Order: sequence, then C-alpha cells, then structure tokens
Amino acid sequence: MTVTLAGADLDLVAALQHAPRAGVRQLAEVLQTSPSTVSRRLGRLREAGTARVIGQVNSALVADVTPDHVWLKTAPGRTREAAEAVARLPETQFAALVSGSSDVYAIVQAPRRADSADLLAQRIGGIPGVVASRTETVLGSYATAANWRLPRLTQPQRDRLCEDSLPSSPPTEGVTITEDERAVVELLHDDGRTNAGDISRTLGLSQSTAYRLLHSVLDRGLVLPRVEIEPALVGYPVEPVIALTTDLSAIVPTATALGRHRAARYVSTVAGVSSLIFHGAFEDEAALSTFITQDLARLDGVRGIDICLALDVLTRYWLPRRAPYLRQAAVTAARQAELLQ
Repeated sequence: MTVTLAGADLDLVAALQHAPRAGVRQLAEVLQTSPSTVSRRLGRLREAGTARVIGQVNSALVADVTPDHVWLKTAPGRTREAAEAVARLPETQFAALVSGSSDVYAIVQAPRRADSADLLAQRIGGIPGVVASRTETVLGSYATAANWRLPRLTQPQRDRLCEDSLPSSPPTEGVTITEDERAVVELLHDDGRTNAGDISRTLGLSQSTAYRLLHSVLDRGLVLPRVEIEPALVGYPVEPVIALTTDLSAIVPTATALGRHRAARYVSTVAGVSSLIFHGAFEDEAALSTFITQDLARLDGVRGIDICLALDVLTRYWLPRRAPYLRQAAVTAARQAELLQ
C-alpha cells in the first residue's frame, strides 16, 4: 500500500506521536498552521478511521498474567476463517494473517492466570481449521507502539512539543484504582485526548474532581496516550514479526538494542522456543533486508531467527481493522468493556 495521507496530515501524526495530548494551539504553532486547520484535520482523521489518539491501558489493570504470542498453522483454505475467529476473541490484542512458518499470528491476554489454559488449548486450539499452534509467554517488554515515531519533525519542533509528564517505569503490579479512576481509564482508552471538561460532563463530576482524577491516572502510568494508525498509511507497509533465539547472556542486551531501533513497534522477551520477539515496520523489503543483514548481524549472541510477514492485520490493540482503517466505536466499545472489567 502506498502512502495515502497528505504531507500535512503526516506532520500532524508525527507531532501527536511525540505529544499525543498537546493542545490544538501548541500543535498549530509547531506545525506553522492555524488552530482551526489542526482541529479540522484531527476531526477528519478520527472520523475517517485513519488515526486516533487512544489510551494504552497499563497491563496491571487488564490482567494478572502477561500476554502470549500465538502462532497457528491452518488447514489449506481455512486460514482467514481461523484468523477471523481469533480476532473476534475479546482477549485478542493483535491478529493477522502472515506468511512464513505460520499462517496466523496473534497476541492474546487472558484476564486471569487460571483462564490461560482454556483460552490457549480449547478456545484457540479448538478453532475449526487450526492444525497446530505454538505459544510463547511475554516475560518483559522493551518497546511498544507508543515508542514508534515518524521521522518527519525537526529537532526544534520536537523540542517545542512538551509531552505530558509520565512515569519512566509504570507500575506492573500492586495497582489500586477507584471506580471513578476506572471510569476515567475507560474514557481515555477510547480517546487519549480526553480532557477534564469532557470527564466532568460525561461522568457528572466537578471540574476540579475530574482534573484530579485525570492527572492521577496519567501521572501514575495507568494509561499511556499514543497515536493508533496503520503503518502502511504512513509509508511503512512491511511488518515483520521476528522470533529470535540468542545466547542466555545476550537476551537482555539484544532486547534493549532492538527496543531502541527506529523500526521497532513491539519488543519483548519470552518464555518458549524463542528468546525474544521483535515486531517492526519498514518502508519496503529492501529496508527489512538491511535490518536483517546489517543491524541484526551486528548483534552478538543471536543464533537464529524465524520471520513472519503480516499480510492482513485484522485486529491491532483490540481495535478491529478494515484494511487498513479502524472500525468505529460500536465494535470497540464491547471490547473495551471486557478489557477493563
């Protein structure tokens, strides 16, 4: 897929990647345009299902178990059917048809540890058309889509975008949250730019209470605002999922190095056959080849890789896709409710 967004829209997306909650006036100043133009472009991107700022919910609120990477092999002619069945599960963060050693790749997260066996062995393993599966459990995260940036802004522009103050190490366990805070998390999950006024009106709270709750949720790292957009729409249509095996001593250095790579959209260490998983986005196959033969080749301790390429992404961060647009709120609301129960 070629780039379909105009240059001004790409600049706006890039600015939001650096400061997803920046005000319209600040964005307009940085991009040297008018606030009305920024507001109009923001509304058009969201209404078209092209891009939106969402709130990435802290995993400690979602479940008491880390996500699982799942690779499925399917019977001939049953791949899309199986992929769509996986994508419909409320526990599915990401689902795609892929090429390579597997036919379907997914990231799933059971709400409770006791539910994992049923989810993986019965509800996924029992999907018609699935003939084999492999599962690897996340141990630690080194990059998420919130870290991915379009290289479009100048350093002065980036310096002028003041991101919300977020904790450097969001809590991963022992999180306590009130019912009002949970309601704010739900609003931010759907719209990461939700402000205190929106919260006050929606939840029937005073402006001061809404402001306090909003900053409690953001400052504690319970929600991380970020831009959600299909990489293909901004010029990065090649999405590999690479499972790497490394020497034990090389696991953390390799994950750290890959987490800092400009192409990284998701990097995690895992328990399974692999040592870690890298999910990236590249301009074309030549760029991916350079990454494999030069960037990966320079890393000490890498012993093997298994590469799958995403052919059709059906779900990304619980948001269903329609090649390549976000489906709208009616579908995502049900997922959001189950996600945050």
